Amino acid sequence: MTEREPRIYFPQPLRPDERYTLTGDQHRHIARVLRLKAGAPLTLFDGRGGEYGAVIEEVNRADSSLRTGEFRDVDNESPLRVRLAQGVGRGERTDYAIQKAVELGVTSIVPLLTRRGVVRLDAERAQRRLAHWHGIIVHACQQCGRNRLPELCSVVALDEWMRGYECGGLDLILDPISGASVNALEYRDGLITLLVGPEGGLDSKEREAAFAAGFRGITLGPRTLRTETAAVAGMTAIQLRWGDLEN
Repeated sequence: MTEREPRIYFPQPLRPDERYTLTGDQHRHIARVLRLKAGAPLTLFDGRGGEYGAVIEEVNRADSSLRTGEFRDVDNESPLRVRLAQGVGRGERTDYAIQKAVELGVTSIVPLLTRRGVVRLDAERAQRRLAHWHGIIVHACQQCGRNRLPELCSVVALDEWMRGYECGGLDLILDPISGASVNALEYRDGLITLLVGPEGGLDSKEREAAFAAGFRGITLGPRTLRTETAAVAGMTAIQLRWGDLEN
């Protein structure tokens, strides 16, 4: 089995047979983490779909130069469109949920501030968190082979997000009390939304608002899951039921 080429995200549109310069995190990853030298092959993608083979031409102290080869129409996206609406939790819990959701094929992510959530973000802190989560999305795509970056939406209060909400193809909320198994649900097409509360879950008013908007409760078994575990388990159940995870 041949070793897989390192994959690097480049945040600008790529074209074949062009020279590009990597700086910042991309350069540090190449030069200090992977310790690649001139002549080493790698894969570049710009998040819009597909990828390019590339060869490093120079590695300097502050940047790296490389040249792209031919475009490769590689598509590892899920056949489903899944949106994760994730209650923001403490520490690295939301980081973990986002990382694993990307690996499991999520299409978009909405970070939600909830009543029971202990995290409070002003505008400046929210922007820093978004930049941090964007980096997690990039690294997850580099690792798992995805060539399209999921959309990361702005941080929003759940009450505001739910106001005027229009249901899509299937809108699900984790609800161990009144929920049914994913296997008991029918789905035809359209966007699937998975709403996951923070540590402590959603309060009764938030749950009622979700049900009133058309969300359907699902359960993931008899045990109480942490918020980050619930997001991963919910995404896995959805992909096993209707997506591209094999039983």
